[in-house]
Amino acid sequence: MAANAYILINVEPAKTREVIDRLNTVSGAAVREVLGPYDVVMELEAGTPEDLTAILRHEIRPINGVTNTVTCLWFTTNI
Repeated sequence: MAANAYILINVEPAKTREVIDRLNTVSGAAVREVLGPYDVVMELEAGTPEDLTAILRHEIRPINGVTNTVTCLWFTTNI
């Protein structure tokens, strides 16, 4: 079963385009610029929760201009 998350991202205003361009290179990601308390919402799918954590730590948070992230894991269930 794949691991899925919505990642809510705050970005320095002057770096928004640069950050979005970098986020669009992350495999398994759909990136949307939004208005509100967050600047970008990313939907991310990875093989495992550990893979999601690695992507956050090594590919998303180090991007110059990213100031904060909130990760919301989501699951599909058969009820």
